[in-house]
Amino acid sequence: MVQGARVAVVGATGAVGQAMIDTLMRREFPLQSLKLLASKRSAGTDVTVGGIAHRVEEATPESFADIDIALFSAGGDVSLALAPEAVARGALVIDNTSAFRMHDEVPLVVPEVNPQEIAKHRGIIANPNCSTIQMVVALNPIYRKYGVRRIVVSTYQAASGAGQRAIDELQRGAAAMLAGEEPNPQLLPVARLERHYPLAFNVLPQIDVFEENGFSREEMKMVRETHKIFSDDRIQITPTAVRVPVVYGHAEAVYIETERPFAIADVRRLLAQAPGVVLEDDPQRQVYPHPLRAAGQFPVFVGRLREDLFVRNGLSLWIVADNILKGAALNAVQIAELWLRQEDSGP
Repeated sequence: MVQGARVAVVGATGAVGQAMIDTLMRREFPLQSLKLLASKRSAGTDVTVGGIAHRVEEATPESFADIDIALFSAGGDVSLALAPEAVARGALVIDNTSAFRMHDEVPLVVPEVNPQEIAKHRGIIANPNCSTIQMVVALNPIYRKYGVRRIVVSTYQAASGAGQRAIDELQRGAAAMLAGEEPNPQLLPVARLERHYPLAFNVLPQIDVFEENGFSREEMKMVRETHKIFSDDRIQITPTAVRVPVVYGHAEAVYIETERPFAIADVRRLLAQAPGVVLEDDPQRQVYPHPLRAAGQFPVFVGRLREDLFVRNGLSLWIVADNILKGAALNAVQIAELWLRQEDSGP
């Protein structure tokens, strides 16, 4: 990466947008310039980046005239409206919303798993859902060597996955209940639906709306996106997505059945060597991942490896990652880094 890039962050005042900016700085991304974009409501505010104040501008089609890479995290409607405009002006769009993930012509990329898909883009590359990303990063080395026939996953997803308003509601609800007062939930599990429940001291077995098959949209994202990332729709996936009273860090209890017999010691070796993975698997010493450990960290943490007691080729894992970082901002910046390396290396 020699030349550097002119980068725009769309949704720069949101939680993921801010994390994208921080990640660009932490990874010393070669910036030629940085433009911060947001809605008209947020335009005009200042965001400090590397000790320098940057003025946030309103995102319009003309904002992308001099941009090489546009990192989008401002909601699906914004992406649908402005991503094509950015592409038309020569920018590569890396989109963190669900707007383009399942489009056949749009690569859905996790750099540790399918980096070769980046070269197939037609202007837009999609970031997968946060819960999907951490699962496929951990399962990839096992899938490549032993195959995976079935996945049963239960997620324990942090409030931050629903945005800053969900964090605020969790904290207000906890304070109210500790004071002996009734919480007043207005957002979760789904803001646009009529019935709401407190998240404080609670768990909610619903993330997004339910589809006709009884699975939530969040659960079906894990099914469809995993099939697309691995280019393998034969994998049988049964997900349950749950919101828990944690601020940052999604956790997942994952059970898989491999196509070929595995040795648990070899699985540990594969995970210990896998890019983007930190193996923490010493239960006798109470060493295993948890959300507070993962918050603010880049890797996907894996532990609690166990062979199934009754099913041949069955394996259980516990997977934890910061949903705002590897689940969103970091993955997008990693895609940008790989694309820029390809551009610099030439044909």
